[in-house]
Amino acid sequence: MPQPHYTQIIRELPSSVPFVGPEAQERARGGPFRARIGANESVFGPSPRTVEAIRAAAPDVWKYGDPDNYDLRQAIADFHGVGRDNVVIIEGIDGGLGLANRLVVEPGVNVITSDGAYPTFNFHVAACGGTLTKVPYRDDRQDIGGVLDHARNNNARVAYLTNPDNPMGGWWPGKDIENLISALPDDTLLLVDEAYIDTAPAEANFPIDASNPQVLRFRTFSKAYGMAGARIGYCIGEAGVITNFDKIRNHYGISRLSQIAAQAALEDQDYLRATVERISAACRRIADIGRANGLEPLPTATNFVALDCGRDGAYAKAIMEGLLARDIFVRMPGVAPLNRCIRISAGTDQDLDLLEAALPEVMRAVSA
Repeated sequence: MPQPHYTQIIRELPSSVPFVGPEAQERARGGPFRARIGANESVFGPSPRTVEAIRAAAPDVWKYGDPDNYDLRQAIADFHGVGRDNVVIIEGIDGGLGLANRLVVEPGVNVITSDGAYPTFNFHVAACGGTLTKVPYRDDRQDIGGVLDHARNNNARVAYLTNPDNPMGGWWPGKDIENLISALPDDTLLLVDEAYIDTAPAEANFPIDASNPQVLRFRTFSKAYGMAGARIGYCIGEAGVITNFDKIRNHYGISRLSQIAAQAALEDQDYLRATVERISAACRRIADIGRANGLEPLPTATNFVALDCGRDGAYAKAIMEGLLARDIFVRMPGVAPLNRCIRISAGTDQDLDLLEAALPEVMRAVSA
């Protein structure tokens, strides 16, 4: 039977996906999880003002969203003290990373990331034909010195950094990121993924310099704002760089409801602060539950906790699978030595009650 003529890049890409979603796992197991605390969503949801804005806008869902995202771009620009032309609205950070790679990555281009960091970035690089160099973590954090060295030594066009970090939860002080930026080779573009910046301590942040064409900063409404299902985020950068996004972005990719919801969420900073406190309390409880069962929590600036299981990836996987078998959805890093950990997202009191009851059973089973 005739087949499409795929590009060489597509022909050579392996058939794989970065994540198996909880929905796919529920279909395979024939029932829902009792606790969904593995995808780093915010179980606390969006603010009531956001929900009301969505409800009020629902009758107008027959309309396309504004392809210029004008009102939301202006609101974000005002919030951060930059120009509207420094902001592009994206379909979550995943969508933004895909666009950024399309801007500058092509076959033969070198790209630097960390080995074990957010894997969706790697898929975008591969889809553009880039050559990926992975720098190992050091002391459970991304090695920003190693990233810089590899960028210099490999003539890298792109370097990717998550701060705070997924999957380990750690962070670098903003001053260290600024030092990295000042030392970048002239032809290297730094992509800073700040999906978890809203839950991070103030020291992890640093001022936005919208005049620097070597830095793109990505943020999202998926995490602390509780809107993962809306698939909306934004990128801030130098106006000339941001303009180039218009050449390749899906101009009708952001739904009308997502635009309205994101603006309402941004305007309700009181709710965001209260949610961050709830996330912090949940993370502290996860850490306590882990310690009570012989697992060591790593420091976190995110909405999840990485629990060091103290052995190898097979042991951590057995613990994860034991929790899955007890209807508790969690995940683990996929690369050694990070995969000695399991990763648990902040949950409700009920979610964590289930975790607290199940984990001792799992630990006894894997020890046996």
